[in-house]
Amino acid sequence: MNIVERVVTGVCRAVLWVSTTIIFLILVCNTVLRYATGASLQWANEVPELLFPWLVMAGVVLAAAHGAHITTTFLVETLPARVQRIVATLSWLIVAVLYATLAWATLNMLAIVHDERSQILQIPGSVTYACVMAGMAMLSVLALQSAWRAWLAGRTRREPAQAPTERPVATPHW
Repeated sequence: MNIVERVVTGVCRAVLWVSTTIIFLILVCNTVLRYATGASLQWANEVPELLFPWLVMAGVVLAAAHGAHITTTFLVETLPARVQRIVATLSWLIVAVLYATLAWATLNMLAIVHDERSQILQIPGSVTYACVMAGMAMLSVLALQSAWRAWLAGRTRREPAQAPTERPVATPHW
């Protein structure tokens, strides 16, 4: 992993740990209070609702960083290595542009949803939407890195003089 991937995965891991811990502690405290006193914290439902999107988006970005999303590569693998390199690079560039477009669109929506506030804590709706924007931006950066790697991998690899008689069995990406 290079520095960018380490920063992205580090941020996502921190968000996962913090949000999971806070959600767990709030739910446990609220459950104990409900059974012990018959009352609960009024704001205890809002905080997990606000943190859950951050938890999910951090998990999505981490899965992308580790290549854990499902892919279908059987058609591309039938192509010559030079064409595979071009297809992989262009595909990753398209993915990066699409993620960047989603991040930009979400950025433009932040002003609209900022006026919506949670009922008890009065936290703006833009806080929840910001996680989508940040996640899409990180996914775009990771896709750009994948495009760069695909381009370099094809340039440094030499095609064999003769094609092998048997193709190696591909391993799953997880």
